[in-house]
Amino acid sequence: MSWAEWDHAKANATAGEGGTRMRLNGYTAADHPGDGPRRDLDLVVHDDELGKLGNMAHGLRKQLGTDGKHAQKATSDAAGDLAADGFDMGDALSELHGAWETKVKTLQDACGQISDHLDYTRGAHSEDEGKIKGAMSSIATLDKRIK
Repeated sequence: MSWAEWDHAKANATAGEGGTRMRLNGYTAADHPGDGPRRDLDLVVHDDELGKLGNMAHGLRKQLGTDGKHAQKATSDAAGDLAADGFDMGDALSELHGAWETKVKTLQDACGQISDHLDYTRGAHSEDEGKIKGAMSSIATLDKRIK
């Protein structure tokens, strides 16, 4: 984009309906893929959905710990036997097994981070809701006193 194009885009951004509107989310309200009669672009957090996703991520982490290692002993034994018999395949299988364990651990860590982040998000959202309700309540009380 040239400097002139950038100046033109900035000018159009303030031109109103016919101009280019800057949107961080990338959708106009009409194009938003949301559901329901309200198709605005506000952030909506459903605590129960976050909880379900967090539980799924935690469950997947635990399952990876079990299912990702079910062939660990057999693979290790086979690699050892092949290497002892002089086959290069034993060392290759051992290296592959190490790479597999690394990948499983990486996936477990990612699932743990997702679960932890969702738990944190739920807590932060709940805390924010409490602050907003408290602020709105005090405004309503003040409003009643003024009237």
